[in-house]
Amino acid sequence: MLRIGFGTDDLNRLRVAAGSDFMWEVVLSLHLLQNRHAALVFDPWRRQVREGLARAGLVRATRALMEVTPFASYFPDFLTPGLGSPDPDTGLDAVLSTPRRRLRYELARLYRDRPMPSDARRLAEGGSEVLHRLGAAVRAYHAVAVAPYKTVIDRAVGADLAKRADSALAAGAEGLLGSYQPELLSWRDGRLECGYPFDRDLELNGRPLTLIPSFFCTRQPVALAARELSPVLVYPLPLAPDCLTVGGPGGAPGSGSAERLHRLLGPTRARVLELLGRPMSTSGIAAALHLSPANASRHATVLREAGLVGSSRDGHRVLHRRTVLGEALLNGRWGV
Repeated sequence: MLRIGFGTDDLNRLRVAAGSDFMWEVVLSLHLLQNRHAALVFDPWRRQVREGLARAGLVRATRALMEVTPFASYFPDFLTPGLGSPDPDTGLDAVLSTPRRRLRYELARLYRDRPMPSDARRLAEGGSEVLHRLGAAVRAYHAVAVAPYKTVIDRAVGADLAKRADSALAAGAEGLLGSYQPELLSWRDGRLECGYPFDRDLELNGRPLTLIPSFFCTRQPVALAARELSPVLVYPLPLAPDCLTVGGPGGAPGSGSAERLHRLLGPTRARVLELLGRPMSTSGIAAALHLSPANASRHATVLREAGLVGSSRDGHRVLHRRTVLGEALLNGRWGV
């Protein structure tokens, strides 16, 4: 179990990332290709990605990436430097600027009980050419394994962030921490606890903790190994079993329906409709999509007037949710 201790003011420093993180999604998706976790959700993805990697001639490059990102209780921290940035350049620039001393230390720790493969050994030396190859391999892998599923990833992450925003607005940081399923994250008596491969205590001591939602994280949260690094906790999302099977790559229900929906409604309004599979407040929509509350309200109003969204008052909040017509449009059942 991982136990994170909060001091007097640490709750005030708590932050939730604005989205999933590029390098965390790369690394955790590589883990999923090395295990059978969440088979009902991810086996269709595994088949599609393995076929795609083979077609693109990326099997060897992906195996080399797996050598430094094993599915194990430890993998190098330098590969996940992000605090929630979806931008590839930001993530890769941080990885590729890792000091040689840190590369050597973390890779030596990874391979302390077994021989280090040749590719990992060259990476530990920190030469510019091998770092360039690492960056190219990460980009190529991401283009096959992650980028085609952006629609469903963004939808799942956005829905989660909207729920966290609603909880934080209603009850502050403690309400946010209490909004997670207790079997995932448990908040009590100034400590945040979660399942972990081994017993570990982490004291924040005035450092801000960043919570990062991850589509490819499964079962239990993940934290950085080194205590001196800025603390992050990457947590899994609740995913529908068929979220990666309906429509295949792109994560869009119905063949090509996401693209058509974006053309029909406009990209922002389409993303609002995609989020509203469960009741969501105007402020939740705004937080999930980085809109002003006024813009979020305007988009919800247009969708409601079109019959795609229903709205109802819940105390001081107005909650919005897709209607049957909105579901039909989202799922590509154009004749309904």
